[in-house]
Amino acid sequence: MPTRAAGTAPATAAAPGTTPRRSAPRTGLGSIETAVHLGFAVLLVASLVRYVMRHSPADNLMILGLAAAASLLYAAVAVLAARGRPGLPWMFTLVAVWAVLVVAAPSFAWCSFALFFLCRSALAGTAAYLAAGTTTAATAAGLFRMSDGTDLAILLGPLAVGAMLTLIYDRIQHDAEEQRRLHAEVSAAQEQLAASERRAGTIAERERVSREIHDTVTQGLASSLLLLEAAGRAWPRDAARDELRHAAGLLRTSLSETRSLVHELASPGLDGSPLPEALLVAARQYVPQARLMVTGGPRPVSGEVRHALLRVVQSAASNIKLHASATAATVTLGFLPEAVTLDVYDDGTGFDPAAAAPPSDAGGYGLRAMRQRVEQLGGTLSVESSPGEGTIVAAQLPLPSTGQVTSGEPA
Repeated sequence: MPTRAAGTAPATAAAPGTTPRRSAPRTGLGSIETAVHLGFAVLLVASLVRYVMRHSPADNLMILGLAAAASLLYAAVAVLAARGRPGLPWMFTLVAVWAVLVVAAPSFAWCSFALFFLCRSALAGTAAYLAAGTTTAATAAGLFRMSDGTDLAILLGPLAVGAMLTLIYDRIQHDAEEQRRLHAEVSAAQEQLAASERRAGTIAERERVSREIHDTVTQGLASSLLLLEAAGRAWPRDAARDELRHAAGLLRTSLSETRSLVHELASPGLDGSPLPEALLVAARQYVPQARLMVTGGPRPVSGEVRHALLRVVQSAASNIKLHASATAATVTLGFLPEAVTLDVYDDGTGFDPAAAAPPSDAGGYGLRAMRQRVEQLGGTLSVESSPGEGTIVAAQLPLPSTGQVTSGEPA
């Protein structure tokens, strides 16, 4: 008796008040229901030939009529089931005709297997159990009649087989439904994960753009504002004109930075120069007296590491100009066997890192942005400072090991 296997197609939804139709499982050789229908046709023809050969022509007419009616009804129910329609009246008409046929001609009992499957696949719930039970009972009665009522095993055998097939069919159907439920849960979880990843990607991109704007445009505009205010206080002395020229240069740089951000947030015209030179240029945009020290043997670094180092220097140098009142600033770039280090030191007023104000509309994003940049590349960033003792911003980023020896090289 063919049964539904795990992994079958889900049952189609039925309208209220109707009996839903459950789809038969599909295999690599085609649908099981197609094999069952073909089996029914073969068994029906074989049973019909056997009956005709064993009975007189007068008996054949009624059996041929019943067999033809059963065949047409079976085809109608199979078509309705394939289209997802209940076909309840047709199914019970088929069962009734089949019951008469199998009791009158037990030779057709073998076809009951296919009919049992059709009852379970075309119907659901109580209707399916009732149709399958009637088919089993009619088969048992026909075979018992064929034994002239003397073989109790022939009566009980089909009933026992029908009960076992029902239990097996129900268990496989339950497993298939559980598998569909788990599949739906996995699909829903995957959709939620994809949505979470999209949200996380959006947040990460917003933070990245925020850091880029802070480390370039915001810092440049803040420095330009300080210069313009100083020029206003010194006007009309020559120092005021110098401040104005410096502010104009920073504004041009900020404009260039803005254009770079629009075009994929590229680094500001420093990518073509050696890293030490690029860091010194970035620092002197804000602190003209800045110096550079290089330790270790310089070697190429990835674009991501280069970009992060440039932005850390820009942000630290801008903070020195805005807050430190420093007389000296030094940028130290170090190449270790497995890492690159960056220290930005100033001898300014210093501050208490633990008491630093949180980010707000008034600022405070610099340290957080620097730390995020470095940590996203697997590095670490620390700030050492105290009031009146200056400040050191130290970053370390991992690099492939090259085993180079360190040495000092002042800029």
